[in-house]
Amino acid sequence: MNYRVLLIEDESRIREIVADYFELEGWTVYEAENGREGLEKLMTIQADLVIVDILMPEMDGWSVCRQIRKQSAMPIIILTARSDDDDQLMGFELGADEYVTKPFSPKVLVARAVNLMKRVEGTVGREHHLICMGNVSINKQARRVEVNGIAIDLAPKEYELLMHMAKNRGIVLSRETLLDHIWGFDYFGEPRVVDTHIKKLRAKLGEEARLIRTVTGVGYMLEVES
Repeated sequence: MNYRVLLIEDESRIREIVADYFELEGWTVYEAENGREGLEKLMTIQADLVIVDILMPEMDGWSVCRQIRKQSAMPIIILTARSDDDDQLMGFELGADEYVTKPFSPKVLVARAVNLMKRVEGTVGREHHLICMGNVSINKQARRVEVNGIAIDLAPKEYELLMHMAKNRGIVLSRETLLDHIWGFDYFGEPRVVDTHIKKLRAKLGEEARLIRTVTGVGYMLEVES
């Protein structure tokens, strides 16, 4: 694999260890010791993934996530010593795709990163690459979503939610099922993170948000008119 990761972390020892593990797996690693430096590097490099610590000088990880999401759907992994549910929910609401708490295994972090990139790239087979639902079309090969022929910019988790519901059209999917498939079986945060991402997805779909039906007390279902 030839992925590129930007590691934004103020502890040099952690950066060194994590960088070693990623490089052993063939990744190109860029480093920054604070949020401001990280954002500056993103302007000059082509990273596939950002791993960012929360508590840093100059600019914290929350601010970094906000700035990245203003202009990019690039995958983000939050790395932090804070494990409260509210903190994790904040991270996901800001557009983070994974939340890893310290202390952690660098080997597991690399595995999470690889798995995230596979999900982002949609490496789930080569069946028909175009899905059409109402006025919404999804090009799986290009990871491109269009509404009435106009492309919309979805964050990775929003795209994965839409894809999973599209593959299960007409089936009611519980919040727990969506958490397991999109966030992974080892996610122990609040199920309401699903609601937050569904709300954002609906906003971006505009009038076609009607395709996503809320099933009270259960979860969501994607309906498509015949």
